[in-house]
Amino acid sequence: MRSVGPFNYKVAIAGLGGVGGLHLLTLARLGIGKFTIADPDRFELVNFNRQVGATMQTLGQPKVDVMTRMAREINPEIEIRAFEAEVTKENLDDFLDGADVYVDGLDFFAFDARERTFAACAAKGIPAVTVAPIGMGAALLNFLPGKMTFEHYFRFSGASEPEKALKFLLGVAPAMLHRRYLVDRSQVSFAEQRGPSTIMACELCAGLAATQVLKIVLKRGRVLAAPRGLHFDAYTHRLVQTWRPRGNASLIQRLMLVIARRQFRR
Repeated sequence: MRSVGPFNYKVAIAGLGGVGGLHLLTLARLGIGKFTIADPDRFELVNFNRQVGATMQTLGQPKVDVMTRMAREINPEIEIRAFEAEVTKENLDDFLDGADVYVDGLDFFAFDARERTFAACAAKGIPAVTVAPIGMGAALLNFLPGKMTFEHYFRFSGASEPEKALKFLLGVAPAMLHRRYLVDRSQVSFAEQRGPSTIMACELCAGLAATQVLKIVLKRGRVLAAPRGLHFDAYTHRLVQTWRPRGNASLIQRLMLVIARRQFRR
């Protein structure tokens, strides 16, 4: 028998960068007692603007080691299985073993790993949460067992990498609340796999994701499932509940994709 609280539930988090590290620490403070985490990288100076584990003392250290240490400083009894590796076809079953919920912390451009992981969650009946840091806000989608899948929503199959980037951006944040305050558009390059990022957005993501995990594991309150989502932008003071009944195949999404392709070609 599980206890009433969240301690005995296990959350899997792939990626411990801007959002993933904050997801881990937020859920640890919430009382989640078991985790599986994965990230092959080490902390660098470029991580300082948004990654909670990046400090002068942790430069060059593996992210899984640093974040495990920080989580255990919050709760010494916490159980963590750490993979200092990418999530691959070979280790995905082991990574998701026993997980009650998966929380996406992968880099924006990690499309292959994201596709594989969400497909495996759907096959195993594991709820999967993704919250993207967009501008100075956060955009949420939950993929729940028996509901619309990640592939059905985003329609990545057969798409090129730049096309997947557009589909992911427009799919996760169809309200595009951030589009009017991007000052320097040259900072966005899908070809070079780079874009602006802020710690405010990452922290908002962690709050949204942890709330979804709590509702899912304790079965309390309504949980939005794709094709419904949520986008909050702190800069524009706006909160929008989104709904794209056919995901990126919806008429409005297809029109937005046409416009976005033209803009990025310029």
